[in-house]
Amino acid sequence: MKIFERDSYLEPYKKIITERYQQLIIAKENIAGYGNTLSSAINNHLFYGVHAEGKFRVFREWAPNVSNIWVIGDFNGWEKSDDWKMSKVAGGKTLEIYSTAADGWTGDWELKVPLDKASHGALFKWIVQWNNDGGGKSEGERIPAYATRCVQDAETKTFSAQIWDPEKPYRWKNKFDGAKAERKYPLVYEAHIGMSGEKEGIATFADFENNVLPRIKKLGYNTLQIMALQEHPYYGSFGYQVSGFFALSSRFGTPEEFKHLVDSAHSMEIAVVMDIVHSHAVKNEIEGLSNFDGTKTLYFHSGPRGEHPAWGTRCFDYGKTQTLFFLLSNCKFWIQEYHLDGFRFDGITSMMYRDHGLGKAFTSYDDYFNGNSDNDAIKYLGLANILIHEINPQAITIAEDVSGMPGLAAPQREYGVGFDFRMSMGVADHWIKWIKEQKDENWNVGDMYWELTRKRCDEKTISYAECHDQAMVGDKTIIFRLMDKEMYDKMNIDSQSLVIDRGIALHKMIRLLTISTAGDGYLNFMGNEFGHPEWIDFPREGNNWSYFYARRQWSLCDNKLLRYGLLNNFDTAMISLFRSGNVFSAAPVSLYNDIHNQVIILSRGKYLFAFNFSPVSSFRKYMCSTGQAASEGAKWKQVLDTDWKEFNGFERNDRRVLHKEEFGADVQGNGKIELYLPSRTAQVLTNI
Repeated sequence: MKIFERDSYLEPYKKIITERYQQLIIAKENIAGYGNTLSSAINNHLFYGVHAEGKFRVFREWAPNVSNIWVIGDFNGWEKSDDWKMSKVAGGKTLEIYSTAADGWTGDWELKVPLDKASHGALFKWIVQWNNDGGGKSEGERIPAYATRCVQDAETKTFSAQIWDPEKPYRWKNKFDGAKAERKYPLVYEAHIGMSGEKEGIATFADFENNVLPRIKKLGYNTLQIMALQEHPYYGSFGYQVSGFFALSSRFGTPEEFKHLVDSAHSMEIAVVMDIVHSHAVKNEIEGLSNFDGTKTLYFHSGPRGEHPAWGTRCFDYGKTQTLFFLLSNCKFWIQEYHLDGFRFDGITSMMYRDHGLGKAFTSYDDYFNGNSDNDAIKYLGLANILIHEINPQAITIAEDVSGMPGLAAPQREYGVGFDFRMSMGVADHWIKWIKEQKDENWNVGDMYWELTRKRCDEKTISYAECHDQAMVGDKTIIFRLMDKEMYDKMNIDSQSLVIDRGIALHKMIRLLTISTAGDGYLNFMGNEFGHPEWIDFPREGNNWSYFYARRQWSLCDNKLLRYGLLNNFDTAMISLFRSGNVFSAAPVSLYNDIHNQVIILSRGKYLFAFNFSPVSSFRKYMCSTGQAASEGAKWKQVLDTDWKEFNGFERNDRRVLHKEEFGADVQGNGKIELYLPSRTAQVLTNI
């Protein structure tokens, strides 16, 4: 069924949705040629930039407005010379070797030199010259748009491109099977390489592989989502203001070291997904694409539409053929060069609406289809999904969208955009709202269940209680909201603190309720599984360029005298249950939302979840439905309890006790059992 056939509220927009789909298919055929794959036509990264071709090192760039380009580098003393001057070539003719859609393409520049004149490791840039409005010439340094490696000078802080062509290319050792059944349900560990170390400074790929990757495996997450891989001038941007779209950030190590990390993750049966930023680009001209050839419009919109009013960045023109090829080639490059298993597309709300979705509540379906949508951007996202799944049918694509656009994560055959998953971004906002604005005794569990499960049933979603957004300076993590300053001196095992007891109990319950009501996957940000204290603050002038808060204090988790490791134990058990028990394969079913007593009972497949959020009341014989057909003498066993001692609980339930169905059936014919529900605890049972 088409998305407007399933959802009657979309019926008035049938024509718009249909036209979007038709435009996508036409665009795909125009690029690929009838009957061809999109992947066969998208190869700009193999043509532009710098490559070894036979006995020559070839430098190429697309810059239609320039009058001259020189290659400068440490191989020629960083001086312009005729020997290192590019020549303008017939547009599209040579590119046709790599692409079936190069007809009419103009503005290509090229230089060929013997390989030994520009060897592996050499640093270089372009000097680009163009005619200015006054009739004279202007010029400036530029980093090649398709540079695959950029390095920053430690003293000047300026970037240069680097020829990366090692004599012995990396040899992949592990073939990852993305088709396994459990891949349908991503358990995502979101991570930032640079801040993953405990020492003050920038951690490397090798550090992460040696010290963090084993933790992720032990926790049981099956998907690693890595931020900030594309090169970015400002470290504190969290990698979201990109300058080098094809360049792996050299802050963290070499391409070979990253490949080794991906290879190791695959050996542990962990998929690797990259945060890819195609929603905007940094304004920097020397390092980035802005004013690349003396114009503001090479890849971007002109005028105010080319400037992001909130982010201070440049906005891509997705209706421009060359922009489409640049971004689609970028997807293909990352997935093939580094054997990635998919992408999380960042900030796509900003792409899909002409006003970037700023200040909009999106309370009506008309907000998605009223002429404010950027259909070129939506078409690009559809093409990207086609391309990625052609290259790797098991790859996963995740959309980060706050607007809730219908069809975003629906298959294209149903006239959707084609993402595999969308982030359920409202969940984290609601947890903040409940913790910040209401006392525990006023939490309405009916509202909570509604907000946690309010997802489009025809689209797959990934939920989270908090991600990196909630850990930044100016915000607070859940654990810090619950405990605040008490964390600094009351997290030892022997401390007596009602604030800490409350915080630890709710930290576990919030995570368990979030994952148990999630649609098809769950996400956790690095360190939050054990309640990492404080916030993330990258080096900046305001903190005297300190790395103190741009790190993860794993020793807190490993210290047996502190409680952090007990929260880590709970996360491990929770993830293990959802992974081994295949819990996501069945949708959550609400059995009780007992608002008066603050109790939530739900079932999911063969599992029964019971939550008591009351801060003051425990219930000794709470009668509840099992959610499964009554079976005389059936027994239910506890398989997880937030109150177990290994999770810093009080073990008020005897985990050995079996609960028998001996009270007849409810009105739906389901069995009934009695449970002891201590205050601020949650437990999971299964029928044995």
